[in-house]
Parts: sequence; C-alpha cells; structure tokens
Amino acid sequence: MPIPETRYAKSGDVHIAYQVVGDGPFDMVFVPGFVSNVEAVWSSPPRARFLQGLASFCRLILFDKRGTGMSDRTSQIFTLEQRANASAAYLRASASPGAAVAVMQMNREIDVRDILPSVRVPTLVMHRKLAQSG
Repeated sequence: MPIPETRYAKSGDVHIAYQVVGDGPFDMVFVPGFVSNVEAVWSSPPRARFLQGLASFCRLILFDKRGTGMSDRTSQIFTLEQRANASAAYLRASASPGAAVAVMQMNREIDVRDILPSVRVPTLVMHRKLAQSG
C-alpha cells in the first residue's frame, strides 16, 4: 500500500502531522505509543496490515504526537492542555465530528477512573501490551 498523504494541523506554534485512511461510517483516532512516525509505520508489513484492517471499517485518523515523527520538533515539555489542543487541531483539520479513540501501547500505568469524566468521545478503546517474562 502506498503511504497515505501526510497533512499538518496547526496547534499553537507547532504543526501536528496526521493522516486519514479509509472511509468507514465512523472515525477512529489511533493514539500511538511513546514514539511514532505516520509515514514510517507503513514500511512495516505487520503494522501496515493492522492499520489497513482498522481502516477497512472506519475512517482511521493517525497522528504523530507533538515533537515526534513528522510533527514539529521543540525542546518544550508539553502540558496536558497543549496535548489536548493538538488533538482538537487534527480532529478539526480532518473534519471529524467526533471519533472513537484507540489508545495503544500505553507506556505507563494510569488510573483511567480519574480521566473518564473528561473524555468526550463515543468510544474509548485502551490496549496495553503486557511485559513478557523470561
């Protein structure tokens, strides 16, 4: 599969890289793990198949977090508010009326009970890869 077009949404003084793949009946935002690159992910056949599978039933929105991948670099440490503003920017730019959110490969333990009241999405899917022993 060719690499989807990478677009950029402005969030403050930073450009956030994002891609929209598929044309299903609802939007799903794929939240990457600690490091991401919306263009490089397509060079991995297993990851490309996984993303194509998601895009087969939805309009999949991929993005690079502030300071990672194709998004603008900065030496600043981002606040939760800045991260939320970046999410709002690529959702507006992609014309998403609201999206299910899939949070993948969380890099630390969080207690989601504290954040659930502030989540304004129709569906939240969270996945954490368990550490392997041995």
